[in-house]
Amino acid sequence: MAVPGLTLGAFMILLLISSVANYPNGRVTKSCHGMIPEHGHSPQSVPVHSISVSQMTFRPGDQIEVTLSGRPFKGFLLEARDAEDLSGLPIGSFTLHDSQVSQLLTCEDIQGSAVSHTSASKKTKIKVYWNAPSSAPNHIQFLVTVVEKYKIYWVKIPGPVISQPNALPFTTPKATIVPLPTLSPVSHLTKSFSASDCGNKKFCIRSPLNCDPEVEAACVFLSFTRDDQSVMVEMSGPSKGYLSFALSHDRWMGDDDAYLCIREDQTVRIQPSRLAGRSHPGMDSKDTLEDMAWRLEDGIIQCSFRRNITLPGVKNRFDLNTSYYIFLADGAAIDGRIYKHSQQPLITYEKHDVTDHPKNIGGSRSLLLLKAHGALMFVAWMTTVSVGVLVARFFKPVWSRAFFLGEAVWFQVHRMLMLTTSALTCVAFVMPFIYRGGWSWHAGYHPYLGCIVMTLAVLQPLLAACRPPLHDPRRQMFNWTHWSIGTAARIIAVAAIFLGMDLPGLNLPYPRKTYAMIGFVAWHVGTEIVLEIHAYRLSRKVEILDDVRIQILQSFTVAEAEGHTFKKAVLAIYVCGNVTFLIIFLSAINHL
Repeated sequence: MAVPGLTLGAFMILLLISSVANYPNGRVTKSCHGMIPEHGHSPQSVPVHSISVSQMTFRPGDQIEVTLSGRPFKGFLLEARDAEDLSGLPIGSFTLHDSQVSQLLTCEDIQGSAVSHTSASKKTKIKVYWNAPSSAPNHIQFLVTVVEKYKIYWVKIPGPVISQPNALPFTTPKATIVPLPTLSPVSHLTKSFSASDCGNKKFCIRSPLNCDPEVEAACVFLSFTRDDQSVMVEMSGPSKGYLSFALSHDRWMGDDDAYLCIREDQTVRIQPSRLAGRSHPGMDSKDTLEDMAWRLEDGIIQCSFRRNITLPGVKNRFDLNTSYYIFLADGAAIDGRIYKHSQQPLITYEKHDVTDHPKNIGGSRSLLLLKAHGALMFVAWMTTVSVGVLVARFFKPVWSRAFFLGEAVWFQVHRMLMLTTSALTCVAFVMPFIYRGGWSWHAGYHPYLGCIVMTLAVLQPLLAACRPPLHDPRRQMFNWTHWSIGTAARIIAVAAIFLGMDLPGLNLPYPRKTYAMIGFVAWHVGTEIVLEIHAYRLSRKVEILDDVRIQILQSFTVAEAEGHTFKKAVLAIYVCGNVTFLIIFLSAINHL
């Protein structure tokens, strides 16, 4: 049961279509105070949207109509603040005009103190009502952040100032558009990175191992070069969206220090970020990075930057002189908005200190426990169980003589194969739980089907141990029950394998994995059909001979011998085919 959804612990960047703070549903309470979307871009400077109000004066308890309008936009965040302290808390509360397009937020523990969108659909006008509180200051100003696209947004667009009737005129406006820090200049790289110094001056992670980005376009490359108290980072790989790496204390996503190189049209944005669970990464300030540069060529993204080994007082950035697991991932990006990685991240086999001695290492996109889980399940449900079923169904007359402990050969072979299937299933079943440390809620139906298969695989041998004697009246009921449970287990196991092959934790090549599995199912069904047809024709031949009553015993013996030879040949061919399919799957797993 390969645990799906496993991101292998870290660096699985699950992204949502963004509006304000990357939330298309408008629940942007984390942006209430600064009203700044976490998009990692600079806001537009000239507003194209405006706020209008129904009246310019108010008394406590009044309700003021507030309208936001302008060219089509996707998201917004509207608040009312003390005009003399725009950095303070929201003032008053809002009432909705249309709950289909806007919703109330609780900002700074004040219920209904802000309004945002409900979806990323385009809109040109929003109307709400502001309720003046009893303790309202003399002057109120409305502020709004508007998101037109992921990279195009305006922060704290100032609206009109409304005042209480007896208040002095408002004459000291403050700046309402908060500029973001100036971004560090980014220059172009003039040539590709080289792996010639890997293990000598550079700490390198490469996939395939020992590839060189200077000569191989498909080379995924990450290097760290120490220079006194700083480290120069280089990252390269094929991607149409973004490349990224993260430093993690464990193999799970969460509390990780990540860096992204995101393609935006014909440029690349280099962005530090933090990973806090299975969610969109939080974009951080670029102030900690220096000497940023990038290069785009033939679908290859390359970027580099320098950062200090230690950054005292800087939140979310790890000290580089400590050992971490290192993750490499890539995925799609549209208009600077990044989406979930396109394949399982590459993870180093162990923790490394990138400032220590230069090394040349690789990694894996699937861990050993998950590989072993997949391999054992393939052996159990593609080989041992399928051969065991054919032996029990068609080879009773072929191997009917008594063998060990007086049992027929076919029964001994069948029992050995089925017990092997149950044992392999039990061992494989616990591996994802050991790896995951419990149940995974992101695995779809695969783990549920796996639990059913595990239950049936344990129930079958227990049921077989209670098998009634051959002529017992309950024997017929046992046979049907045994057959039904076994057939159900095989069908569900095949479905579980199909679903498990698509999970990122195993990372099998697509679509070859699907075709191979379909081929195995067709191969098994085809073999059963051939043997069924042969058994039917043999039985008909015996019936005809019996009716004519000519050389019955001799002819039946010849027909029986020919039938046994045919079945043995079919079984030999079937086993060879099964082994071939098994080798295909095991080789795919082994090369991850």
